[in-house]
Amino acid sequence: MASAGIGNTTHVAGVLFMMLTGTTFIHVPYRGGAPAVADLMAGQVQLYFDGISGSLGYIRAGKLRALGVTTAQRTDVLPDVPSIAEFVPGYEAGGWYGIGVPRHAPAEIVDRLNRDINASLADPKLKARLADLGYATMGSSPAEFGKFIEQEIDKWAKVIKFAGIKPD
Repeated sequence: MASAGIGNTTHVAGVLFMMLTGTTFIHVPYRGGAPAVADLMAGQVQLYFDGISGSLGYIRAGKLRALGVTTAQRTDVLPDVPSIAEFVPGYEAGGWYGIGVPRHAPAEIVDRLNRDINASLADPKLKARLADLGYATMGSSPAEFGKFIEQEIDKWAKVIKFAGIKPD
């Protein structure tokens, strides 16, 4: 199983799969996603848990075969590819991006940023462009985002402990 590096999202996504299924893969860490994908296409490794945006072009060109998506549900950009959660209950390993500010930022600034960001994420043109790249948009409130981050920390801490991943 290739990864873009020890502790990288591509690594822990594979570890989560192993954790939930009881399978074992030999982990082959690379220095980034590009060399991992190159060796996957060359047959040097057999498996890679990549983000859709990193592999979508190769999948569309027929150079890679997607076996499953790591999001909880199927994705519109690859509608015929099942979600791994369809055959491994509880599996979800979607990457995400968020915007943060210092803890004590004034509430009016936080509220305005949140309102403007959510409005941008609701824009049909931006939504369509991001979807075409394999990204889904998810607007929320600052409190909801904070709760989401806490859940992600709890989830991935268990995976990291299971794998015995240590910082270098």
